Amino acid sequence: MNHPQIPSPPVGCPAHDPGVVRMHALRFQADPAELYGQLRREHGPVAPVRLDGDIPAWLVLGYREVHRVTTNPELFARDSRRWHAWDRIPEDWPLLPFVGYQPSVLFTEGAEHQRRSGAISDALSATDQFELRAHSEQVADELIDAFAGSGRAELMTEYASQVPLRVVARICGLEPSETADLERDMTASLDDGEGAVAAYGRIAAKMAELVERSRREPRPDVPSRMVAHPARLSDEEIVQDMIAIMAAGQQPTSNWIGNTLRLMLTDDRFAVTISGGRRSVSQALTEVLWEDTPTQNFIGRWASRDTDLGGQQIKEGDCVILGLAAANTDPQVRPDLAASSGNQAHLSFSHGEHRCPEPAPELAEIITKAAIEVLLDRLPDVVLSLPADEIEWRPSVWMRGVTALPVEFTPAHVPL
Repeated sequence: MNHPQIPSPPVGCPAHDPGVVRMHALRFQADPAELYGQLRREHGPVAPVRLDGDIPAWLVLGYREVHRVTTNPELFARDSRRWHAWDRIPEDWPLLPFVGYQPSVLFTEGAEHQRRSGAISDALSATDQFELRAHSEQVADELIDAFAGSGRAELMTEYASQVPLRVVARICGLEPSETADLERDMTASLDDGEGAVAAYGRIAAKMAELVERSRREPRPDVPSRMVAHPARLSDEEIVQDMIAIMAAGQQPTSNWIGNTLRLMLTDDRFAVTISGGRRSVSQALTEVLWEDTPTQNFIGRWASRDTDLGGQQIKEGDCVILGLAAANTDPQVRPDLAASSGNQAHLSFSHGEHRCPEPAPELAEIITKAAIEVLLDRLPDVVLSLPADEIEWRPSVWMRGVTALPVEFTPAHVPL
């Protein structure tokens, strides 16, 4: 993508560091783990990076430093209007869906954030988890029925990307016929491409229709509960917060399913043994959150005043990116990378008041676990149809997910 010429940043900005890494470069997208290590060695737990268009920012790699940023919302604030780089951001900048200020819960602070996030948590908490599990299993079965008789499938497009979308769409009041284009737009809005802004606009229009319908015809679903919530949210607020709910429920959950299936299909520890046992799906889910978390990096926070972070001088208005994947493998807190099994101290859902609202992580786990267990129950001899080292990761510095998971299995009878 072509960008206009951007003036040189002032002295002291991270872009002046000769060792700065461009996060949008192919090398970063292809092998981020290697670059996290390089950045740690060269800069410590906080490293200067450049975003698309050579916009300077700071990438927080250290576990303790990410923890500090996320537990200090007054110092590292969420309102992106604090950024001093806006005069250098073009209108078609691909990261605008991430950082362009919207009246969304994602950019609120203080009491306003508590009001908005409280409404979301209440609306999600009313979801019956037994019904959610049952519906997740139903969706999984329906999708498997479509390819079970063929003996082969591509699990990302035919399965992992569709299960969370269909389940989340249902609890959000969308009919199956309304989800046809939504998965494509959700994926596009989270990618590093030219279509991100347009995809985001289409999602917003769909959510506006949904909120209008919820006011007109209340149902037992998330948007209707938000409309009726004592927080008295406006339609615009609900639209923006529904976008956040849908985005968080779709692509990260899809990648959690895909990354876990990749692990279980390539790691002998999760293979079925001669006695029929395997390490549990729950163990695989947790390991993926530590090693291949669906959200690698999150942009961002903006410094409300000059401060020191990890030995770097952060200036007021600087952009700070949460390196969640890097923090989860920080050798300062995980000298033995194998020691994380069962440990829930990962930062995959972030931390602090801007972490994923409760009970969203729990709901995502129900959907993910159901999708994997149903697949393994229905297709117990499923195997990859290509060598494990040929599986490709999607080229994104923000999301971590495989491009495709082609598999083979004994064709299964599909009940009429």
